[in-house]
This record gives sequence, structure tokens and C-alpha cells, in this order.
Amino acid sequence: MPPPSPSTVPPLGSRGIDQILAAARARLHRLDPERAHLAHRRGALLVDIRPAAQRAAHGSVPGALAIERNVLEWRFDPRCAARLPQVLDYDLRVVILCQEGYTSSLAAAALQDIGLHRATDVVGGFAAWSIAGLPTLGPTVLRPSASTLAPVAVRPTPY
Repeated sequence: MPPPSPSTVPPLGSRGIDQILAAARARLHRLDPERAHLAHRRGALLVDIRPAAQRAAHGSVPGALAIERNVLEWRFDPRCAARLPQVLDYDLRVVILCQEGYTSSLAAAALQDIGLHRATDVVGGFAAWSIAGLPTLGPTVLRPSASTLAPVAVRPTPY
């Protein structure tokens, strides 16, 4: 067997995604779907970070804020001008929801890095929420806009 090429050897100090996920989850007080639902009913912000297409395909949770992952930190940093109006201090209770509960753990840890020490996520994500029989909406059909439709070739009709 040939020796590994330099590009297949992990750089010194790097961590694999399984290690990163485990470290993130070690900091969180993760909630099962029922406890997440109760926290939301008691005033926690339930935040769905899934892309719009995924929410449309699988459904959504009534009352959850849809904040896609790529802007999450900007919307929840109390220091940021692009923050949501609800984000006034670092004691805000935020419960993150993704499809299966993986990306949400990384996102909740990122919010803790900002200072939102009560940020956490839902074990099993939306899939577990739905299986638990908790309130959901959808799925819905996404209809392409006229600007995204492929042009149709028009041929003259022979007479």
C-alpha cells in the first residue's frame, strides 16, 4: 500500500466533524421535542434554520422563526445592527431546529460563542418533532416563478 499523500493527512490541530459536533453538544442542554415545545410555549424563541426548500418539502412548526443558517449569528448578536428586534440581551432563550438535529447543535454552540448562554437545540430536529405528533404545518408545494422557468421554444405552426 502506498504511503498517504500529504493532502489525505489531517493538518496538525484540526478536528473532524464528529469531534466538532461532540464538543458543541457537550456545551448544550439539548431538549427533546416535547421539552422544546414546552419551552417555546413558555416564551423561548424557536428558530428553524432549515432552507426554505426543506421547510416546504417537510413542513414547518407554527410560530417558529425561519432564520436560515447563513445569517443566524447576525440576527442573534445583540451587538449587531442586523439583529432581530427580539434580541435585546444575552439571556434570551433560543431553541434551534434543523431537519435532524445535527446542524442545529453547531448553530446553538455558535450562538453560545456570541454570548447567548441559554441557546440550545432540539434532539432529532424537525423529523423527531413531527414523529412526536407536535404541531406542524405543511409540507407545501413550491411553485417556480416565471423568472426561473426554462424558456419554451416556440415553433411556427405550419398551415
